[in-house]
Amino acid sequence: MKKFRKVLDGLTTSSPVNPGGSPACGSAAGTPSAAPTPREIEIQETLMSEHFQICKTVRHGFPYQPTALAFDPVQKILAVGSRSGGVRLLGRPGVDCHCQHESGAAVLQLQFLINEGALVTACADDTLHLWNLRQRRPAILHSLKFNRERITFCHLPFQSKWLYVGTERGNTHIVNIESFVLSGYVIMWNKAIELSTKTHPGPVVHLSDSPKDEGKLLIGFESGTIVMWDLRAKRADFRIYYDEAIHSVSWHHEGRQFMCSHSDGSLSMWNMRNTAKPFQVTFPHGKTQRDGRKESCKPILKVEYKTSRNSEAFVVFSGGLSYDKAGRRPTLTIMHGKAITVLEMDYPIVDFLVLCDTPYLNEVQEPYAVVVLLEKDFVVVDLTQSNFPIFENPYPMDIHESPVTCTAYFADCPPDIIPVLYSIGAKHKKTGYSHKEWPVSGGTWTVGSQTYPEIIVTGHADGSIKFWDATAITLQMLYKLKTSKVFEKPKSGDVGRSGELVEEDPYAVQMISWCPQSRIFCVVGISAHVILYRFSKHDANTTITSLEVRLQCEMEDVISPSDTENTPCFSDPSGLSPQPQPPSPRSNTPDSARDSIPCLKVKDRMIRMPPGYQAELVVQLLWIDGEPPQQITSLDLNSAYGLLALGNCNGLAVVDYLQKTVLLCMNTLELYGSADPFQRLTRSPRKNRQSTSGLTELSDNQVSLDLERSKSPTSAPYSPSLHNDPRGTGEPVSNLRSCHYSPVFYLLDNVKGPGRKLSLPTDLKTDLDHVNGHCTSPTSQPCPSGRARVPGGPEGPRLARRGPGRPPFRKAQSAACMEVSLPVSSLTEGYPSRRAMLQQLHGVSMYSHDEHHITTYSWSERESRENSFSRSRSSSVSSIDRETKEAVTTLQFMESYGRKTDTLPTPCLWVGTSLGLVLIIPMSIPTDEQERQEDPVTVAPTGTVLMLKGSILRFGFLDCGGALIHNPYEVWRDQQVPDDPDRPRKRKLVNFSPSSSQEASGDGHLAVVCSERQAKVFLMPSQACLYVHNITESSFVLRADVVSVCNSVCLACFCANGHIMTLSLPSLRPLLDVAYLPLTDMRIARTFCFTNGGQALYLCSPTEIQRITYSQEMCDNLQEMLGELFTPIETPEAQNRGFLKGFFSGNAQTFDREELFGEAAAGKASRSLAQHIPGQGGMEGMKAAAGGVVGELARARIALDERGQRLGELEERTALMMTSAETFSKHAHELMLKCKDKKWYQF
Repeated sequence: MKKFRKVLDGLTTSSPVNPGGSPACGSAAGTPSAAPTPREIEIQETLMSEHFQICKTVRHGFPYQPTALAFDPVQKILAVGSRSGGVRLLGRPGVDCHCQHESGAAVLQLQFLINEGALVTACADDTLHLWNLRQRRPAILHSLKFNRERITFCHLPFQSKWLYVGTERGNTHIVNIESFVLSGYVIMWNKAIELSTKTHPGPVVHLSDSPKDEGKLLIGFESGTIVMWDLRAKRADFRIYYDEAIHSVSWHHEGRQFMCSHSDGSLSMWNMRNTAKPFQVTFPHGKTQRDGRKESCKPILKVEYKTSRNSEAFVVFSGGLSYDKAGRRPTLTIMHGKAITVLEMDYPIVDFLVLCDTPYLNEVQEPYAVVVLLEKDFVVVDLTQSNFPIFENPYPMDIHESPVTCTAYFADCPPDIIPVLYSIGAKHKKTGYSHKEWPVSGGTWTVGSQTYPEIIVTGHADGSIKFWDATAITLQMLYKLKTSKVFEKPKSGDVGRSGELVEEDPYAVQMISWCPQSRIFCVVGISAHVILYRFSKHDANTTITSLEVRLQCEMEDVISPSDTENTPCFSDPSGLSPQPQPPSPRSNTPDSARDSIPCLKVKDRMIRMPPGYQAELVVQLLWIDGEPPQQITSLDLNSAYGLLALGNCNGLAVVDYLQKTVLLCMNTLELYGSADPFQRLTRSPRKNRQSTSGLTELSDNQVSLDLERSKSPTSAPYSPSLHNDPRGTGEPVSNLRSCHYSPVFYLLDNVKGPGRKLSLPTDLKTDLDHVNGHCTSPTSQPCPSGRARVPGGPEGPRLARRGPGRPPFRKAQSAACMEVSLPVSSLTEGYPSRRAMLQQLHGVSMYSHDEHHITTYSWSERESRENSFSRSRSSSVSSIDRETKEAVTTLQFMESYGRKTDTLPTPCLWVGTSLGLVLIIPMSIPTDEQERQEDPVTVAPTGTVLMLKGSILRFGFLDCGGALIHNPYEVWRDQQVPDDPDRPRKRKLVNFSPSSSQEASGDGHLAVVCSERQAKVFLMPSQACLYVHNITESSFVLRADVVSVCNSVCLACFCANGHIMTLSLPSLRPLLDVAYLPLTDMRIARTFCFTNGGQALYLCSPTEIQRITYSQEMCDNLQEMLGELFTPIETPEAQNRGFLKGFFSGNAQTFDREELFGEAAAGKASRSLAQHIPGQGGMEGMKAAAGGVVGELARARIALDERGQRLGELEERTALMMTSAETFSKHAHELMLKCKDKKWYQF
């Protein structure tokens, strides 16, 4: 039991506030408030550090940049290797395992030990690894590092423990799989070819043993040389010298002939009786020209030759098209007798395999499917049907169908939401798939005992939304929503709206907000629009309502080089009106044609909407004075209130989606009223607006980049005069606010140059995205850190207002850049600034004006700034400091107290800004349903201000008993079902008011506020700060969420330095701080999200989602939840060839590889050739706990489980033998009794 006592100044014993720090947190204008009456709050915190542990659970999606493919025909397990050193193992749905080589070297080749539960991987760092697949988390048992030769090809014969390894030098080495050591038996390239040959044959590209005789090894060299090597006699049986380079070789199952694919697009067939020349050469896609020559074709990279009993043989190959057919997509060709079928693929083919019934190469193969691995897809073709249909892929391989731009994770959803979404989504599934079962059916998987509904939602660049069922660590597509259908298709000549704003992806999803209980869904798009959807099981014909919001910042934020004086200007009271403002009178400029119009045009006609999510309302921000709207940075909706709030760097808008009206439209400064905690400096109006278009051309010239930045309305207002005088004007240094001016640039994956003007999710923090090694964004955002201002009342100097229709962004840059505040690290610890940290992380030389003015102030001034409240640790105190735009970074509706004097909670909107300020806006909402539809909702900013360091990221609310207060919501009802006139349906609201959720704990509630730098807990309504914790000083928080774990609540944070932290609530005690992964990829920053139950996810590559857990309980139960890769299966017996067939075809001789390759016969290999590296004992997955007692116990537990499993199998076999023995004894006794009295002649 812990007791929390409110103190007069809002400080805590856990984390004392800086002596020269902020004013009291409960002050509206930065001055200390009256002391609340001390009262004890008793809250029992149950979470301890033992409840947390970081562990990866499962990875979903298509393996990024695949390189290799392998299949176990007995276990029916598929393996895919990738360029980053990953190995993906796939079986039946639910059996999906990801392994990673620590070296990160690309996987060149994969070889299964068929039906042995093991896998050999050959990597680009010339290392062989043996993986144990008999455990749920595969691990490396042995490794062999080649020191002097590069590995090019590997071959492991079926039921053999000797692995053939071909190298770049043309040599073939042999490795014992059991001990993973080299044999002394080596096939040198100069012995394989004739002595008279003057040229090197090239690297080994193929190795295979003859189906007829395992003692014969076929070696294919890149130059076109083929050697049949007799392993017993240690000599070549024959040599073939072909003019064209060889890419692959495939045997006929009888071993009498084989087929080769070549670089000229030809296939050659060779007979073992006559190897002087091929008995058949074909160009499958090469036509004969008029002069009799074949047209040139592309190389055939791989060919497989498979026989069938009931039909002609199959020849499957990739490539081989003629060069004159430009623009043709990659193809897979299937030759079945005289029929040739060409299957066009959407992406280049990486590898393919023909799946056969038997693992024996000397038997009729009976192919039934072809697995085709593409660069960005995975296809399985059914060979048993004449039209070759493809199988429906049960794995979530299409996450990247369009690049993922944002993610959301919802755990413990309502149980009925998943079946409903699946039933709607199933109606839109594609047809024409094969009716046979998925051929990759290995492994076993059962749903664990601890499962609850989980849904992952992904937003994509094409405007689509995908809902995924993520229950029980699986992933299955539920429903797909296309937001682009709401808008008219832009015409080819229409560049007035979105053509210049976003060239390629005008519908890209930036942010989503979903209420699973009410099934209301909101989408924020890159073109500054919000779409509200309602769910219905019935189709509807309806018209979409469109609201246009003129959200602008009227403050002048750029000083002309000729301006040296400040012109005080006061706000116009009309600016508080939520009604759209009239367009600017400037109509002589060409940009005036784009004034007061949205970026996209909503369909204004009646639209038929299918069952599912149906668009009801679209809110769009308008172009102002020829410049596009700023992107939306925050969003929240509440179904109980019927309200939607959105904010950007200009201000805040509140929309009543029930009445389809705009309630509030104000810039951020106007929300404070007289309670502005900062003394804002005045600005002089711009005189001459310089019209520019397109992104600033990147240049290595710092001066030109500096001058170009000075032209942008959003860049730091530098001019030559400012370089000479960093203070710019005659204002004293004490009045300047030090602020970090960080370039922020959100881009999609694979941005092609600076011409792509597209940004990504705006609520997550990045510093830059670089193109060709340059910082591409001259725009930036003021740091949330900054010393508290002198409280400025109404009579104090205010910011100069810009004229109507003067947006802060240059038109070409507004779509490509987004303003989000980013803190910086201290000059005395870690990196000197965040800019330096990002420079080291990304290797990008970043030019900043900040560093040019680092010596303009004394050390005493710098120390005083560092000791002040929310002071940026950046070294800049130049004219950047006068940047005044303040972005709305987070929003949340909640039953709370808008004023200190409130006695009852009322609907409120909590607003967090990039300057670390929190505003509470109370609202008056009619309670009667009829009045709610007719009477207006009153929104009244009160000026209540709370302050933190860094940009505000998240709000959370607890009652005085420490329980989480959920947002009120409306129970879902289908809007398309007609009302019964006798029983009209009413809105059913579920309210979690603080007063209703606690009776014994008294009035009020706790508010948890987390920023990029610190977290605070406030007691409402007194607004006293109970607890404060500085989360990080050297980094910054990217994502924070208040989540439920182990029947309690905590604050989970993910920092830019890769640390994952959890803090207890409400005391903010650190419970977990683990350096999970470094932030080397901005994709992680924008997609990382926490959810309840101790789970989180992020996009680890453009095509894959990685799920992790930070709960010790889930880590303990993970073994139960994962699928088994290996299942005991009897190896199929080889077919009896018969006496005559064996006699006439030359029966294979017995071949003892141990006798040839063993140490006794071949000796030891040179130690310098390869180095054996022992594995980690097969305990992958226990690394996190390997250092402590928990790890030892986990090992012992797994060992006992495995031992118990073996003992159980032994016991079953013993019982079976005993039963068999008893049966035999019984029959023998009966026979004895029957024959006991018989004479010898009676038998």
